Amino acid sequence: MQYDFTTEGAPRGTNSVKWDKRPDVLPMWVAEMDFPVAPFITEAVRRRVEKGIFGYTLMPDSYYESVISWFGRRYGWHFTAEQIAPVCGIVPGASIAVKALTSPGRKVVFFTPAYNCFFKNVTNPGAVRSECVLVWCEERKRYEVDWADFEARIADPATGAFLLCNPHNPCGRLWSEEELRRMGDICLKYGVPVISDEIHCEIVAPGSSYVPFGRLYPDNSVSFVSPTKPFSIPGLQVANIITANADFFARIKHVMDVWEHGELNQLGIVALEAAYSPEGEDWLDQMNEVVHGNFQLLRDRFAEEFPQVRVATLEATYLDWLDFAPVGLTGKQIQDHLLEHEKLWINAGDIYGGPSCMRINLACPRSIMKKALDLYCRGIHELLAGA
Repeated sequence: MQYDFTTEGAPRGTNSVKWDKRPDVLPMWVAEMDFPVAPFITEAVRRRVEKGIFGYTLMPDSYYESVISWFGRRYGWHFTAEQIAPVCGIVPGASIAVKALTSPGRKVVFFTPAYNCFFKNVTNPGAVRSECVLVWCEERKRYEVDWADFEARIADPATGAFLLCNPHNPCGRLWSEEELRRMGDICLKYGVPVISDEIHCEIVAPGSSYVPFGRLYPDNSVSFVSPTKPFSIPGLQVANIITANADFFARIKHVMDVWEHGELNQLGIVALEAAYSPEGEDWLDQMNEVVHGNFQLLRDRFAEEFPQVRVATLEATYLDWLDFAPVGLTGKQIQDHLLEHEKLWINAGDIYGGPSCMRINLACPRSIMKKALDLYCRGIHELLAGA
């Protein structure tokens, strides 16, 4: 079936963080799609709403079966229902894992630039940030690991965990199996558990496939997955923590019980089952083609107008990362100028640990992408002319 990725969504007036917080601007910042939700998900939720019952909810066997089937058939990652802990979201899930596997004062290693919530995921439970800065590779137009620095940080006796983003937000890296095995072997060598945020795992460049860290190192990892990012249903609050390590699982469940994080939105249960269906696979493939086409537009436009700007190759996620240091601009300068003069909102990179960078959301119909690119480029030209 051919799905519609050309119609602009109608989120205004829905209390949308992305569209209603600043109704006067074109928002390309929050990691949320501007495509209509897949019709089979909407239909499944509609059927459930029509029952008119919204009480306390049991987790059905079909929920666990959907998660197990999806990751088994798509990615060769096999686990059991007893190794799945449903949770209301990835961000609380990461905080739960840091609480469970480390203790206050211990260090947590993670790559920067990083998803902005990682900083508080580490510090809120009292752990200490240990930031391993990714290095730009001009030849491959992407960010790569400084392996010497990474091993030194993992080897630090004060290190309690490695917080991985697989694929990586905001740099758009799809870590290869070789890279993941190198990370995993170093962590095993020093007895450091891996906490892996894999919420973007379904969003990859056409022809590519993500490798689940939990498939490679089931006994030394805790992974987080959710349909909310790839299917644009974050308001339904549904995610899963997965680990084959019985001790890790018991410690995580203890923290969940203490902090009462385990209750799911019952409509999220229904939406997950619909998303993790064969229809969901077809929809994802088509969506990834559209996002990659938007990236190609961005890459080609910047190559023509601002060839010095570093545009990271988008291997995964729908969030591209651009570095304006070579043209002497900061992300905050650009963000403020675009908001005031172009009514375009793109996130400055300082909140992710990249002050000269910006993160732009490419998950939108082509019409929105073209309009945003025109505003983006015009604003940069204005800034450079005034410099």
